[in-house]
Amino acid sequence: MHICIITHEYPKPGFVHGGIGSFVKTLAPKLIQNGVKVTIVGLNYENEYEYVEDRGVKIYRLNYKNINKLGWYFGAKATSQKIAEIHKNDPIDVVEASELGLFCIDKIKNIKYVIRLHGGHHFFAESENRKINFWKGFQEKRSFKKADAFIPVSNYVKIHTNKFLSFNNKPVELINYPIDIDFFSPKNAVVKKHSIVFVGSVCEKKGVRQLIQSFPYIKKQFPDATLEIYGREWFYPDGTSYTTMLTEVELPKLGELSKDIYFHGLVDYDKIPEKYAMAHVCVFPSHMETQGLVAPEAMAMKKVVVFTKEGPGPETIAEYETGLLCDPFNPKDIAEKINWVFSNEAKAIEIENNARTFVLEKFSADKITKKNIDFFNSLIKN
Repeated sequence: MHICIITHEYPKPGFVHGGIGSFVKTLAPKLIQNGVKVTIVGLNYENEYEYVEDRGVKIYRLNYKNINKLGWYFGAKATSQKIAEIHKNDPIDVVEASELGLFCIDKIKNIKYVIRLHGGHHFFAESENRKINFWKGFQEKRSFKKADAFIPVSNYVKIHTNKFLSFNNKPVELINYPIDIDFFSPKNAVVKKHSIVFVGSVCEKKGVRQLIQSFPYIKKQFPDATLEIYGREWFYPDGTSYTTMLTEVELPKLGELSKDIYFHGLVDYDKIPEKYAMAHVCVFPSHMETQGLVAPEAMAMKKVVVFTKEGPGPETIAEYETGLLCDPFNPKDIAEKINWVFSNEAKAIEIENNARTFVLEKFSADKITKKNIDFFNSLIKN
């Protein structure tokens, strides 16, 4: 079997990638280990053509034209041409892309085209209560019509995407993101008592502002608490840094308490486990997720996680059994959940153990890889 994944987010040293990059970096080598050929085709961050291999995964990063704001068109054509070239020499069975990914891709006979639902334009427009952009909405609808099958990463993203976009009576298989349970395993690290660790993009929809606003409620009960924020920067359209806004607008409201809030910036993927390991509690109060990787990653390391109750939060955490769920729009509720963890040591240890067991059962990369292979095989045979 030969799988081609269309994405420009496969992690590249020195460049920022998001959740899709982490997902592909986990799944692709696992597919290789199970005898599946995997090729990545995407656009390069730099103005040059590049080919590299990573643990057997073949990665093509393409150079493309960006003339008169038609970069999307030339990028899609370059991607289609590369896929056709690869298919001619080493036949491809399945091409996978995200929601918008098939919009302008040329389909090849006998290849199955799959869209994995990572959270598209319609999905996040609903969750963020904003209007559908006509052009992006059109692209997404056309992309969906080209697909032969769909893989939602949570039941929530499946249901809420289907409110706006039809699966056209084609196969739909829910397959969660895989978690590398060996990479994200418990460490013999010194836990910083009453430390709160956030890992993720530092932006509004990840709930960072509300997490900061919760800090005074935490400090009243636990004066030595610290908030450690790790993640890539986000910028407004005018180029203003979101972190700058937080430090200039939100932190001054906290007065002296702000000295115990630390912005560490982007952390290398290989260093993430040690950041989880030092945490007393890991907190991810996202306004919305399709599934989210950080919560099950930290849970796999036997960490108590406070996750969002919105979206697929309840699919990831059973309240007070495998973690805690918070109202991400309510700083006081976020604080109450964190304070509960600090105040209930024995129960917290029980939750930590339950959390890893749950992740092993639901998100183990080996199990998720098998589900992907079985689904791909079913498409090929039909």
